[in-house]
Amino acid sequence: MLPTPLVKVPERLETRLKEIPAEPGIYLMKDATDGILYIGKSKKLRSRVRSYFRDSQRLSDRIAMMVRQVCAIEFIVTDSEAEALALESNLVKLHQPYFNVLLKDDKRYPYVCITWSEDYPRIFITRKRRASNAQDRYYGPYVDVRLLRQTLYIIKRIFPLRQRPKPLFKDRPCLNYDMGRCPGVCQAMISSEDYHKTVQKVAMVFQGRTGELIDILNTQMEAAAEALNFETAARIRDQIQGLKSLHADQKVSLPDDTISRDAIALAADEKRCCIQLFQIRAGKLVGRLGYFAEVPSADSFEPGTILQRVLEEHYSLVDPVEIPSEILVQHELPDSEILGDGLSQRKGRKVSIISPQRQIKAELIEMVERNARYELEGAQREGDRNEQALQDLAEILDLPELPKRIEGYDISHIQGSNAVASQVVFIDGIAANQHYRHYKIKNPEVTIGHSDDFASLAEVLGRRFRKYLQDPSLPRQGDPDFPDLVMIDGGKGQLSAVVTVLQTDTNGTILEDLKIVSLAKQREEIFLPGESLPLPTEAEQPGVQLLRRVRDEAHRFAVSFHRQQRLKQGRRSRLDEIPGLGFERQKQLLAHFHSIDYIREASAEQLTAAPGIGPRLAQEIFEYFHPNQE
Repeated sequence: MLPTPLVKVPERLETRLKEIPAEPGIYLMKDATDGILYIGKSKKLRSRVRSYFRDSQRLSDRIAMMVRQVCAIEFIVTDSEAEALALESNLVKLHQPYFNVLLKDDKRYPYVCITWSEDYPRIFITRKRRASNAQDRYYGPYVDVRLLRQTLYIIKRIFPLRQRPKPLFKDRPCLNYDMGRCPGVCQAMISSEDYHKTVQKVAMVFQGRTGELIDILNTQMEAAAEALNFETAARIRDQIQGLKSLHADQKVSLPDDTISRDAIALAADEKRCCIQLFQIRAGKLVGRLGYFAEVPSADSFEPGTILQRVLEEHYSLVDPVEIPSEILVQHELPDSEILGDGLSQRKGRKVSIISPQRQIKAELIEMVERNARYELEGAQREGDRNEQALQDLAEILDLPELPKRIEGYDISHIQGSNAVASQVVFIDGIAANQHYRHYKIKNPEVTIGHSDDFASLAEVLGRRFRKYLQDPSLPRQGDPDFPDLVMIDGGKGQLSAVVTVLQTDTNGTILEDLKIVSLAKQREEIFLPGESLPLPTEAEQPGVQLLRRVRDEAHRFAVSFHRQQRLKQGRRSRLDEIPGLGFERQKQLLAHFHSIDYIREASAEQLTAAPGIGPRLAQEIFEYFHPNQE
C-alpha cells in the first residue's frame, strides 16, 4: 500500500517538521513511489520546509501541486550555505527532479541534444528536456528557433557528422558519405573515439566557446600545413571560415570583449514572468536563452530571488567550462556572494556577479529586459487568443467548462493501402506533441482497393477508450488522460460509426462524460451525435478556427505516418517474407543469381548451389515462389 501524502496526515507532518534541524543544508521532497519531486537548499532548513505547509503561505499552482504529492521529507545538513549550494547543484544535475525545472512550458523553446551515451552521438533539436540517459546533454533553451536551425544546418556542413537517425541502407553508406558530409557511421567507417572528438568540437559551439574552438583549429591547420598535408589544412581552413560566419553579424559593443559574460533580466505581469539570459563570448552574442516562471502574487514577487533561482538551475546543468567569468544581473541577488563562490569553485577561477547601474553594461541589461518584455507580451497575446477560442468553442458546444484536453482523429491511406490513423492532443488550446499517437488499422476488410473510413475510425476510437469500455468503474472526471472533447475529421457518417462503438459501454455512461463532434472539410460544419443538421457557426469564428487547427494537425500527423509506412514497404524485399532467410543469406543468394526473377525461376536443386543455402531452406524458398506447386 502506498503511503499517504503528508498534507492529509497533519500529526505525522508536524512530527516530521520538528525533526528537521534549523541548520544550513538541503531538503528532498519525495512522492509515494520514493521518487524525488524537488531538491532545495536553505540556511535554516526547518523554517524553509515549514513554509511550504503554512496555510497563510501563497504558493504558485505548480508548487502547490508538488506539496499535495509530498509523502516524505529528507534532509542533509552542511557546514555552510556555500556547501549547501554546491550539493544542491550536484543532486539536481544527477536526479533532475520534475519540480526543479523552473521553465514553465518546456515545449515553448527548443534545446539541442547530443546523445553522448551512444557510440556515434546524434545531434538534434528537441522541445523535451527529459534525459533518457544521464550521459546525454541538453543545451538551451534557445529563444530564436530560426537562428538555432540555421546554426545546426551550418555546423552539419562544416563538420562531417551523422546526418540520419537510422541508416538508409543495410550494407553501404548513403550519398552523404560520398559528399563528405558524413564519415560513414552507419557502416562504422570511422571509430567511435574519432567521431566523439568531432562531436566535442561541435559541443564547444553550443557551449559558447566558438572562439576557443577557432584557436584550436588554427593550431591544427598550421601543423597540417607544416607537415605538407595540404588537403587536411584546407578542410580545417573551411571549418574556421564557416565558424566565423555563424555569429558574424551579432557583435555586441562592450569593453573588455575578451571576457565571457552572461546578462540576465526579466519582465513580469500579474501571473508570470519571462526571463532572458544572453550569452556573450568575445564580444559576440552566441546564445539567447528563455525561461518562464509563475508569479505567486504581487506581494511576494521578488525579482532578485527568481533571477538567482534561474541562474542556479541553469549553471547546475552546464559543464564548468561553460560558466562565464562575469554575470550581469538586473536586480541584486539575495545570495550573490554564495552563488559567486560556488560558481568560482566549479570553474576554477573567479566568477563575478555584478548589478550594473550605468554606462554600457547597464544598457546591455536594459536591452535584455526589453527582449524579455517582448517575449512576455507575445506569450500574453497567444494566451489571450487561446482563451478566447476556448471560450467561443465552449459556447458553441454548450460545454459547462472550457475544454482543457482536446483530441483529434483522422485516417490516411491510398485506396485502402497502408491505412493508418492519428491522434493529436491540444491542451489549453496548444498542441501537446508528447501525447500524440498513431495507429495501424488492423481491420482485415480494409485492404488495397477497399477502404472504409467509418470502420477505421470506429476501430481507432474503440482501441483508444478500450480500458474505459471494459471497466466502467474507472474514474473519468479528473483523469488527465480522459479528454474533454473529441473531434473526428469527417461528417455525419464518421461520427455515427464512432458513437456506435462507444455505445458498447456496459453502463452506457461514457458518452455522458465525453463530448464528441465531427468537423466536415467542405464547409467547416460541426456535427453533433444524433443531429442531422450542423451547428449554426461561421467558419472564421475563434472556436471553429481552433477545431480547424486540431483537424489540420491530425491530418498532417496521419499523412506523415502513412508516408513513412509506404516508404518502409517500398524498401522491403520479397525475400524478407521467407522464414529463415536472413540478411546475410539474402546477400549471398542475390550475389549468386543476380536478381529475384532468376531466384523465382530456379528449382530447389539450383537454389542449393548458392552459398549458405541448404536443401531445407532451398525448398522453403521454392515453395514461397510456387505456392500451388507440389
